[in-house]
Amino acid sequence: MIQFIASDIDGTLLRNGAWELNPRVFELIRELKRLNIRFAAASGRQYSGIRALFEPVCDDISYIAENGSLCLHDGKVLSRGLIERDLGLRIFDYVKKHGDCECMLSCESKIYIDSKDSGFYDKITKDLKYDVEIVDDLRDIKEDFLKIALYNTTDPKSMQRYFKEHFLNEIKIVSSGEYWVDFIAPNANKATGLASVLEYFQIAPQNCIAFGDQYNDVEMLQYAGTSYAMSTAAPGISYYSTYVTDSVEEVLEDILAVAELHNSQS
Repeated sequence: MIQFIASDIDGTLLRNGAWELNPRVFELIRELKRLNIRFAAASGRQYSGIRALFEPVCDDISYIAENGSLCLHDGKVLSRGLIERDLGLRIFDYVKKHGDCECMLSCESKIYIDSKDSGFYDKITKDLKYDVEIVDDLRDIKEDFLKIALYNTTDPKSMQRYFKEHFLNEIKIVSSGEYWVDFIAPNANKATGLASVLEYFQIAPQNCIAFGDQYNDVEMLQYAGTSYAMSTAAPGISYYSTYVTDSVEEVLEDILAVAELHNSQS
C-alpha cells in the first residue's frame, strides 16, 4: 500500500528548462494528502528555495533538501548531514586552483558565495529563489557546512573528474543537473533523508515511491520500495529504478486512481 511519495525536482518535476511547477502538481499533492499519502520534495536545492517553489502546498509536504543534508517536516529538522570543516576548506582551495567555476556553500541559515559574477548571483536568487549572501572568502564562514556545489557551463564533466581525482575517497561527488556538481556530506544522501522522514511517520520503505533523474537520486531510487527514473534521465540511472516514466504527474494520477478504488471497496 502506497503511503509516501518522494520526488526529485530538476529534470524530474521540472522538465524542458521549466522554472515553475505545473499547477496540476499542487492539485495532485492535495489529492494525495486527502487519501493519507504524504509527499516530499527531494532536491539538491536549498530548503527555502524548495518552499518557494511549492508555495501553494508548502505546509502540506516534507522536505529533503541539500541532497539529504537537511530534512524537515512542519519546520522541524529531522536530520542533518555535515561536511567536516577541514575537508570543506581544502575543497575551497582546489576550487581556486581549478578556476573556471562558481562555488556555493550551503549552510542551515543561508547560502554563501564569493562570486563576483552578477549573472550567477541572479540565477541562484531569481531563478532558484535561494537566500544568498555574498562574502569575500568562503573560508571565513563559521557555520556548519551542509553542502558544497560547483557551477560550470563550459565543461562540468571535466570539472567533476578533476575534483574526483583529489577527493573521491573522502566525499561523494555527483552531478546534480546539467551544469552542477555537488559535494555531499559522507553521512548524507537523499536515501538517508528519506529514511529520516519515513521513520518520523513510521512508514516502511516498501510503501514509498521515489522519482529521480540524476546520480544524486540513485540511493533514494534504490531505497524506496518502488522507483521511477525519468525517460530523459542521465545515462545508467534506469538501472537503479524499478520503472521508467515520461511524467511524474501521470504516475501520480494512476496512484490516486488505485487509492480511490481501494477506498471505495473497503
